[in-house]
Amino acid sequence: MSHASKDSFLVRNEFLIRRLHSLSGLIPVGAYMVVHLLTNATVINGPAAFQKNVYTIHSLGKLLPVVEWGFIFLPIIFHAVIGFVIIGGGLQNTGNYPLRNNIRYMLQRVTGGIAFLFIFWHVFHMHGWFHTAWWTENVAKPFGGHMFSPFNAASTAGVALQPTIVVVLYTIGILASVYHLANGIWTMGITWGVWISPAAQRRASVACLIFGLALAAVGLTALGGMRDYGHGEQLQEAIATEDAMFEQKLSAQEVTAESEKRLSPEGRAKLLQGGNAANTNAAETSSDGAAQQAADAAQPSSP
Repeated sequence: MSHASKDSFLVRNEFLIRRLHSLSGLIPVGAYMVVHLLTNATVINGPAAFQKNVYTIHSLGKLLPVVEWGFIFLPIIFHAVIGFVIIGGGLQNTGNYPLRNNIRYMLQRVTGGIAFLFIFWHVFHMHGWFHTAWWTENVAKPFGGHMFSPFNAASTAGVALQPTIVVVLYTIGILASVYHLANGIWTMGITWGVWISPAAQRRASVACLIFGLALAAVGLTALGGMRDYGHGEQLQEAIATEDAMFEQKLSAQEVTAESEKRLSPEGRAKLLQGGNAANTNAAETSSDGAAQQAADAAQPSSP
């Protein structure tokens, strides 16, 4: 097929493609992100609340991969591919037309790229992309992936989020994703003719701003809440809670003792070691700071 034929296909179907692109950004991609962040934020109610939600998700069993690919991964891939095609055909003209909406146009594309890269890395970091034993042990884990164990949800997520650079990357990724969704809802309303007049667009802009700020607060709360359960006594509490809930599920024959979704004894030892190391580093930093303050106080004051 010639290049011209490909171009003509895109031109002939541009109306439909752009609307499918905007629709996929809201449903299911945007809706999933809202549910995902709200679910993760339940960790502030304790590891049991979060673990309960994770068990509910994994109760889908063999249907879970179908749901993930059909309603999450494939729509995200479609939205990202079409988004990059749109970016490739547009110009960032904020220098020539420094208007607010033009800046939003540019930020929508920048945050879309950041969000895609973040999601790509986030899935590897927590889940390792693929779930075969060879891939997990020889590729994912050696490169810092597959950190999350569903039946040890709060503890494994908490330890995975201990490095400062990881927190920084998650913060950037969450904020970029939230902006892309909130601003995308506003542009989608224009594309679909929901708000056409300038007054309607201003009202929609305020509503999307409030929604974005609220969702960003939820996402950052989830990030901080999970990180809290990755070290010290809170890590011990999370593991104890997860063990008790697993035993209950095991007694009810809802899980098997050999479940690959639970930490192995070796994995548990590494988890505790990682959490304790993070706690020790924090304690040493605090101790060093206190010692320095004491030394400064002992110095004679200058005349």
